[in-house]
Amino acid sequence: MVQVIYGIASRRGICRILFSILCAMSFTNQPIYVLAVLCLMVLLSIWAARTAWGKPLGAALLVILFTAVLANLNLIPSASNSIPLYDGIFTYLAPLSIFYLLLGANLREIKKAGIPMLALYLLGSLATVLGIFMAWHLMGPERVLGEDAKVVAGMLTGTYTGGSVNFNAVALIYGFQEKGLLYAGTIAVDNVVTAVWIVATIAMPKLLRGWIKDKNLSTSGGEISDQHEEKMDISSLALVLAIGLAALFLSETIQSWWPKVPSILVISTLGIVLAQFSFIKKLNGTHTLGLYTVFLFLAVIGAYCEIGAVLELRQVGLALLGFTLVAVAFHGVIIIILGGLFFRDWDMVAIASQANVGGGASAIALAETFGRNELILPAILVGTLGSALGTYLGFFVVSVL
Repeated sequence: MVQVIYGIASRRGICRILFSILCAMSFTNQPIYVLAVLCLMVLLSIWAARTAWGKPLGAALLVILFTAVLANLNLIPSASNSIPLYDGIFTYLAPLSIFYLLLGANLREIKKAGIPMLALYLLGSLATVLGIFMAWHLMGPERVLGEDAKVVAGMLTGTYTGGSVNFNAVALIYGFQEKGLLYAGTIAVDNVVTAVWIVATIAMPKLLRGWIKDKNLSTSGGEISDQHEEKMDISSLALVLAIGLAALFLSETIQSWWPKVPSILVISTLGIVLAQFSFIKKLNGTHTLGLYTVFLFLAVIGAYCEIGAVLELRQVGLALLGFTLVAVAFHGVIIIILGGLFFRDWDMVAIASQANVGGGASAIALAETFGRNELILPAILVGTLGSALGTYLGFFVVSVL
């Protein structure tokens, strides 16, 4: 009798758990729920990064891994069922994160860190183009994708030079967004490979130092003000938020007047200019808000890492994934060889590569993870340059292939 009661209670407990899960899944598309989960994952990743097992990984990588797991378990939306909240984070929070971190910038350090970073970024852009060409000849994506393969190659060249703006710019010119499933599959593959490359670039310096000793090409103290322990009062918070939102509004207004000028370039310029005023340097909270918004951006990157969407495409999806992985792998090999030959600062090589493949926001996260605060400003600057350069390189690749 006791066993029967226990069995019934156990079944009821299981049923309650299953019912709770089903109830949770019924509101997984609600923005408040999703935002709460993303914030919780950021908090969890920051806590885990302080533990013995999490410290080698870093908060930037952990938040991507945590949200990727949740998205692939359908506990939060992923790329195939994206919600406006994700678009809002990409559109508003990512530029704001760059702006806030730039408010601690010291232009005098550009000579020390900026010129090598710029050179490495340009080498990385060359490596992206060469990687696409090498992957094309090795993988032969045109056998599966036909004429669309050229456009895909151009889109990937653009996004792995300057980001998703260039990806979509190339797609719009050739009407590729009308391809429906193929367009969605290319986005899914891009998201998966971007997340994989963030993991790879975090591990890259430590692995390379095991073979070849490197050198630090820049100084390590205070170039982006180190405010990890900064105290923020209500006045500072109100002023920092007002300045950031005003800068975002101004950058979008200027872009509406001159569409060819990327808004990210405008807001970055505003951040650099304002950073030179003494009253801005006295503000508390800019670094904290900038870093927190970067982590939220990375959380969405993790949520977009949707393995199921790639597998559902079967042969086309596997062809896209194989081509993209090989192209990015060649990019990595080339920038490591050239970067090691000319510079041999493995942190800087990894950050420059991430500025290519993942963009400015993820490059910032790498600089924070490596404790190279002086590389935050150069990472932002080269990421902004990529927005202007990537589309042209994408068109060049399509025309050559």
